[in-house]
This record gives sequence, structure tokens and C-alpha cells, in this order.
Amino acid sequence: MSALLDLLMGVFRQPTLGGVALELASLAAPLWLAALVGLLIGWAWRPRWALAVVGEAPPETPALPPPRAAAEDSCRNNELVAVVPRTAVAAAAPVEDEGLAVDTGDLMHLRRLVEEKDGGPSWIHMMDKTLPTMRYQAWRRDPEGGPPQYRSSTIFEDASPEVVRDFFWDDEFRIKNTWDDMLLQHDTLEECTKTGTMVLRWVRKFPFFCSDREYIIGRRIWASGKTYYCVTKGVPRPSVPRCNKPRRVDVYYSSWCIRPVESRNGDGSMTACEVLLFHHEEMGIPREIAKLGVRQGMWGCVKRIEPGLRAYQIARTAGEPLSKCAAMAHVNTKVDPDELITAEDKTEASSTNNAEAEKPKHWTGNIPKVILVGGAVALACTFDHGLLTKALIFGTARRFAGPGRR
Repeated sequence: MSALLDLLMGVFRQPTLGGVALELASLAAPLWLAALVGLLIGWAWRPRWALAVVGEAPPETPALPPPRAAAEDSCRNNELVAVVPRTAVAAAAPVEDEGLAVDTGDLMHLRRLVEEKDGGPSWIHMMDKTLPTMRYQAWRRDPEGGPPQYRSSTIFEDASPEVVRDFFWDDEFRIKNTWDDMLLQHDTLEECTKTGTMVLRWVRKFPFFCSDREYIIGRRIWASGKTYYCVTKGVPRPSVPRCNKPRRVDVYYSSWCIRPVESRNGDGSMTACEVLLFHHEEMGIPREIAKLGVRQGMWGCVKRIEPGLRAYQIARTAGEPLSKCAAMAHVNTKVDPDELITAEDKTEASSTNNAEAEKPKHWTGNIPKVILVGGAVALACTFDHGLLTKALIFGTARRFAGPGRR
């Protein structure tokens, strides 16, 4: 420490301001040079995902699939943890799923999320709130390399799964009733009257310091007895041009499992309905700020759902006609619970085999770090400005080489 102080005092004893600036520049030059060398070495050994970020094709690129399939694969990759491997999708998807924005692979992934068998990190409990006819619990987890993921359980008393399903699918009622006051606009781009699959464009309101967000989402419902698996996710549609405002959100996943549960009245009746929600999205704002905003505003948004649902029940009882979106919720794919479990077991076996086939990383994967640290040593030995210069160089090298050990 005394050597560092002596060096700094020597710098500031220079007779002129220009001399001080020149001495400081000579101390800073090795730092900038080390950083430049580190960047050059890091770019030379850049991973494949870095190529995708800058839009560059990897050196060994396989034959390109058809444009639509390529766009769908790209979207699945963007969804990070909330997707299933393509091999599992291909094994599980029936013929009628071909070309659809949401397929059986998405159903199997949601099923594994519900059963907590998706292999992701543990959930951290965030909230537990109770109203006279509703209970809400929420959890969060932070997967490596992806946006925060949220899981919630909402139990509504005296509500049927069918009405709750229609309620969440009814975009017109969302805007009319304003229970979801973030939804500003919705447009149907595609629909399949056989499976109920839809592709929609949403525009959602964000806080005043952000521009509004645009979503191109695909959604579909599967019915397994009285349980409904409702998948909503971002899908690529190059035919819809991008705009600066609203800003498009590509990574988006928001899916529900809606099922009857026992009422808390204690009479054993299954008159309550549970909604398990799994949600994550890349909002385009710093993740820590997004997590803070979600944590502060979560309950304020959730407690608006319950009066909205009761108003929807009253409207349905009064005989109001179904909107087009709610009518599409009635067009869903029936799936046998036993077949769902069998398909899930096959997918798990396939995932296990793939994991066993993976080889451990070779020691040569650390070569770039060795070269970076070696270059720092060489730079430190070249300059003779004492401990401060060397400390700066070694600190920079550790900063660039450190992330791989975390």
C-alpha cells in the first residue's frame, strides 16, 4: 500500500499540469492495451452464440431449412429455458400439428412445468395473499442466461374451469372491463378452426419511461378431462414489419394450467378453480429493474383479476354472447390423461439418454484464458512503472478470465 501511495505522490509532484497528465496517461496506457489484447483474444475464440448476436453465420452451417421452419426454430431458441428439445417435439407432435405455431411439444413442456419436472432451478417463494374468494401465491427463479421466470397459483372460489378458461382467453373483455389495463390493442393474424390455434398481435402499455411493447403470440388449448393446458408464447412472423414504437418483444412465454380443486369451505366439494401460471419475457429493460417492478406491482395487478372474473361470470349468466376469442377457447385439442403421462415418460427417457451421451468439456476449453493471463503477465513485466501498473493489468486479466469459474 505504501508503494502505491509513493507512486501516486510522485505523479502529483510533477511541476506542471501537463506533466501530471502525461504521467497519468503513461500509467493508464498499459490498462487500455491489456483490455484491447483481451478483447482481440476473446473475439478470436468467440462462442457460437456470439456469432448469432452479431448476425454472422457460424463456420460450419448445415443446410438451411425452409424459411418458415427456420423462423420457428429461431423463436424456440430465443425462448431459452421455456422450450423443449426439437427431438422431443418431433417425437411427440402428431401430423396435424405440422405448420402450427403451437404444437404438442409445447404441451409437454407445460406439463413438465406443472409437475415440476422441467429440470430448471428451484423456485423461490415471493408472495402469499388471500382475499375472501381468492388466494394467490407466487414464486420466482433466475435461470442462467435467461430472463427471470415466474410461477403463480391463483385459486378462485365458486368458479368453473371452463369459465376461467374463457375469461383469460377473452381479449375483448380484457379491454372492455379494464381488468388488464396494460392491453391496448389486439388483432388476430391467423387461426385454425380445427385445433383452436391462433396467432395474435398484442400492444401492451408500459410505464412512462418505456415505449409500449408489441407481441406476436401463438396460443392454443388442450383439454385433459376437466384440466386445461393453455399455451401462449412468442412466435416469429417476419411478414409483420417491426417498428421503433411499439418495440417488439420476441422472448415471451405465458401459459396456464386451469383445473378444479377442492373448495376451502371444508365440505369436500370441487367448486374452486386453480390457475397455475408460468411466465417470463425479455422486456428490453435491465433485469434487476424489471424484477423490482414486478415485485412492487405484482399484487396490484393480480387483485384486479378477481373482480374482473366475477363481472365475467355475471355477463355469462346474463346470456351475453361469446366474443370471437372466447369462442376459439372452446375449440381445443382433447388429450387422454394416460396418453399424456406415457408421452411424458418417453420424453423424459429421451432427455436422460441425451444427457448421458454428452461428453465432459476438454481441458483445451481453457486455452483462451491461459493466453489472456499469459499476455497480462508479459505486459506487466514489460512496463516498469511499479506495483500500480501491474495491479491494474492483473486485475483486468482476472476480470476477463473470471466468468468461466463462476
